[in-house]
Amino acid sequence: MPAATTEPPVTAFMLVKTTPEWLALTVQERVDAFSTQVLPVIEARTSGVRSRFYDTEFYSARVTDVWVWEAEDHHAYQLLIDALRETPFWERYFEVVDLLVGTENGYARTYGLDPVATVST
Repeated sequence: MPAATTEPPVTAFMLVKTTPEWLALTVQERVDAFSTQVLPVIEARTSGVRSRFYDTEFYSARVTDVWVWEAEDHHAYQLLIDALRETPFWERYFEVVDLLVGTENGYARTYGLDPVATVST
């Protein structure tokens, strides 16, 4: 029996810039806003998605944060973006500067190669 093929996970690097409205909130107000206005919508509308957040405002004036979203497939990613657009996150608290979306080692799958990666010891 041939092995089942699955769609590779989708990784999105969402480059965002904080807005004055977000920065006017206290730290606690930001935590509350994210946990009550953004997370519940994501959790209700998506599955198979996880996120990580990186601060970049120390090094870039154009992009203050990079949010890395990993979705189990393209449909889960599309549901995530639809959900985010229905929250104050999108263009109210953050300006979405760019979206860089890809699949890890796509070239290796395309050409039937082992992925090339570095390992530091």
